[in-house]
Amino acid sequence: MTAQLELTDTLAKEVLPTLHFPHDDVLNDATEISTRRRDAERATALGNNYQGKVDIYFKTADGQSHRVYTTVWATSNEHITLKSGTTLPIRAVVMFDFY
Repeated sequence: MTAQLELTDTLAKEVLPTLHFPHDDVLNDATEISTRRRDAERATALGNNYQGKVDIYFKTADGQSHRVYTTVWATSNEHITLKSGTTLPIRAVVMFDFY
């Protein structure tokens, strides 16, 4: 993924419900959006089959970049669901990092 990201901090997944996310997609390129969707589905399979964790890089409405290290349980058209039921809008996700 070619998106440039300046990492400011790593957040606990429990903080996500307190954040505000952008209304527009943080990605502009159709190929990157397609890759993000495929990676979200891959992260879901990893989480469900192996309880594997991934780094998710995302942006908040104020333009700040963040990271969360967690297990992804589900992917829908609009959100990804993380362990403990926390959700993150897929439009805010810049990329996933798999280990």
